Amino acid sequence: MTDTSGNPGSSKPWGGRFSTSADPAAEAFTASLAFDRRLWSHDIRGSIAWAHALERAGLIDKVECGAIEHGLGLVRAELESGRFTFRRELEDIHMNIERRLIELAGPVGGKLHTGRSRNDQIALDERLYVREVLGDLDAALVAVQSALLDQAERHRTAAMPGYTHLQRAQPVLLAHHLLAYVAMLDRDRGRFADCARRVNVLPLGSAALAGAAFAIDREALAHELGFDVPSANSMDAVADRDYIVEALAAAAVLGMHCSRLAADLTLWATAEFGFVEFADAFATGSSIMPQKKNPDVAELIRGKSGRLYGNLVAVLTVMKGLPLTYNSDMQEDKEPFFDTIDTLEAILRVLPPMLGSLTFRVERMREAAGADYSTATDLADYLVRKGLP
Repeated sequence: MTDTSGNPGSSKPWGGRFSTSADPAAEAFTASLAFDRRLWSHDIRGSIAWAHALERAGLIDKVECGAIEHGLGLVRAELESGRFTFRRELEDIHMNIERRLIELAGPVGGKLHTGRSRNDQIALDERLYVREVLGDLDAALVAVQSALLDQAERHRTAAMPGYTHLQRAQPVLLAHHLLAYVAMLDRDRGRFADCARRVNVLPLGSAALAGAAFAIDREALAHELGFDVPSANSMDAVADRDYIVEALAAAAVLGMHCSRLAADLTLWATAEFGFVEFADAFATGSSIMPQKKNPDVAELIRGKSGRLYGNLVAVLTVMKGLPLTYNSDMQEDKEPFFDTIDTLEAILRVLPPMLGSLTFRVERMREAAGADYSTATDLADYLVRKGLP
């Protein structure tokens, strides 16, 4: 490796050609470590697989590969235990891990980046992360569906008014209403599953944009990391974030469904409807009105859908005018995506216990189901069946 110890820019992976250090404000502005550090486990997993690929290609020997893998294991242990010291001047999680690897394993750690760019490295980390969280979201959605199904089973014969234009329309079963949301969530799961298939493509080996200059077995690399196939085009692999956009779009639709469910329950909990009561554990009071019982949890579920929409639009706007291939603008995909995942996980964590604790006032609902001529359509249909004009 070139000795850049006398170069003020030597702390940077790209510092060799620079004669002055980065301006502190610019350094702080461009650093992504504050948010991309959550990708550390995926970065280490990808780096271990890349070391194996370098060994298969004859670029490092077995001993060197073992030393790199051992060093990455030590870095992982530090990160897991909270002992790892993050250094903002190293910009991102990739360089923090690589620099610590070199400190622990010696100069051999510097060979790990052979044939690899941070461009294909971050694309890999993101795809590994997205694939993981999509699986977590599916499991969380199953729990919400189960809570809805349990309530539907408990109220199989409970009648209620169905609404159009917020006006009583026709009697329906409460179970039928709840199962409508089960069906919506089923499609949400399908959208995430479709997205996961497109996410599961290996970008590693694309290097900066033109592909690795070495004989890397990308099929073996894809197999080791659990990807279906390697990417077909190296420029596409490092330049696009459509898999992030697609996941954000599916998340926004899911947020809409959760918001509508919360809106129904919030409306039904009013004195004017009186169809449902929230458990005390999922409601709050008023600082001035002692009689109040506010459905704050449901209201926040409804409100947080706006964040999901905003995050989708933010990433679409970042990507819309970028020429190929990688641009630093793409660093801005992470915070919106992480926020969406955190928001969805919070919503899906609170929904099942909240739904399970609802008390439906079935007699009030039954009385409302037959009021205001809501059976008029059924009566008209009956007369038609009897042959009356």
